[in-house]
Amino acid sequence: MLKVVVIGVGHLGRHHARILSEMDNAELVAVVDPDPQQGQAIAASCNTQWLPDLNEVPQQLDMAVIAVPTVLHEKCAIPLLEARVACLIEKPMAPDPETCQRIIDCAEANQTLVAVGHVERFNPAAKRAIELGIEARFIEAHRLAPYSFRSTDVGVVLDLMIHDIDLANAWTQSEVVAVDAVGGATFSPSEDIASARIRYANGAVANLTASRLSLKPMRRFRVFGPDSYLSVDSQEKYALLVKKSGKFSPEMLKEISQSDNPQA
Repeated sequence: MLKVVVIGVGHLGRHHARILSEMDNAELVAVVDPDPQQGQAIAASCNTQWLPDLNEVPQQLDMAVIAVPTVLHEKCAIPLLEARVACLIEKPMAPDPETCQRIIDCAEANQTLVAVGHVERFNPAAKRAIELGIEARFIEAHRLAPYSFRSTDVGVVLDLMIHDIDLANAWTQSEVVAVDAVGGATFSPSEDIASARIRYANGAVANLTASRLSLKPMRRFRVFGPDSYLSVDSQEKYALLVKKSGKFSPEMLKEISQSDNPQA
């Protein structure tokens, strides 16, 4: 049985703790959080102990889930990786590429697993959509949310758009060759709204929009292929697939458009 600890039991960490406490092959040995009220409440609901500091974590661990603010990911991950404790780090891995690389280098030096919680790739709807094998020529994604006052230590690209960047990369399985992007800050020190156009080596293009200034949430991912169109709406929980008929041809479309009765 894996001995696991969850570090940070706020908005996301509390869900990690709950799920781990219900798993048959894992033992949640502790939750760590500097807030006594939150930490004790989650520990009680998960039938485990609360610890106020990472230094008090038991030595014999197999895995840790790190769900603290992004700027603290490296501080938490490095000592655990050096102790050869596998780490699942909530996205984004770190606030900049240099910090990400230090975490990766530490994991490799200690031959220890490190993973990042890009959960959208494992969303059942997204998994099924990718399994359809649609050749993506154009991808369009909108991920909008009201301002929540959370995750303001990073911009909306690392907070929200990162999900759709990961999905687009997973779908195209191709190298990025160019990025054009624009964004702006309204309430936060970094960008609150951003739009990016990503070009891939295989010719695919992805237009991604993310905002945390919207009145209504939206999580919509569209893929356009040579003979089909797919829309996955994670907010409204539906998917739509439109495929071209085997009898379809440009000539037939022209004939229909010129007909006196196109609907016949």
